Amino acid sequence: KMVFPYSEGRLIDVATTTSGNFEDYNTGGMAHAMLMGMLYHQGALAICSYDHLDMNMGEWVIDHPSIGRLGAIDIYFEGDSITRRWGATDYPELLANWNKNFFGWNAADFGWGADRVQNILWRLTDGELDGVSPKVIVLLAGTNDLGFRVPAGGDSSKVEQITAGIRAVLKTMQEKAPEAIIILMGIFPRNDIPALLPTIRKINQNLSNLADGKRIRYLNINDRLADPDGVLYDGMMDPDKLHPAIKGYQVWADALKPIFQELLGPPAKEDLAPPPTGNPAAQKTN
Repeated sequence: KMVFPYSEGRLIDVATTTSGNFEDYNTGGMAHAMLMGMLYHQGALAICSYDHLDMNMGEWVIDHPSIGRLGAIDIYFEGDSITRRWGATDYPELLANWNKNFFGWNAADFGWGADRVQNILWRLTDGELDGVSPKVIVLLAGTNDLGFRVPAGGDSSKVEQITAGIRAVLKTMQEKAPEAIIILMGIFPRNDIPALLPTIRKINQNLSNLADGKRIRYLNINDRLADPDGVLYDGMMDPDKLHPAIKGYQVWADALKPIFQELLGPPAKEDLAPPPTGNPAAQKTN
């Protein structure tokens, strides 16, 4: 069940909060779900409408889908807060790492805090990718769909639902950007809820089967983030044990850059991607 209580006029999705860090949720990451929450149930989409508007909803509708038409985008990063933080102005140290690694490749970050797979699908079907025509898409999604615990009856249904959702996202991406090569990331290990690690492994096995090695490439860097038991290596994640620290993002970048080099050639001296964005609330108070 998706719950949308208000907190000082801002929307927080209690059901998907995993880290206790609400700054990502307050950027409006779940706001679009108020208008159209797409829930996967046994492989089918059920659409529910919500009555209230988040304060940042208008800014997402006006600004976020138009970002892709403000510059040249060759690499399109899609995902949740793990992706968002890397290229966001409200995380300046992470943004500096982003620029160090990707400047000249025209990379743009479309991650959105707190998004589940269905919310990413909503953004794509609502026009976020329309007219962008990236050459490469990097997709990391699914960790927010895991919840807080393994269901009492086992995780089979959850594994199937998340896999089906990501399959639908891939299908939509291919329809809207048919020339793009999609790099499908395995869900990162997380130690905030260690009981979820086996579920992550099962989902990642399914995700590897969605890749054909040509138009969709599967990339799993988990053995560089954690040991074989899923215990994170020192310094890879923030204290919440969910979001990468700079060291973890650099591991991700080191895995991506050879692929970008292969597909796009060396980075140019000029970058034509649209400027990075950040938390609208933070921008208003600074």
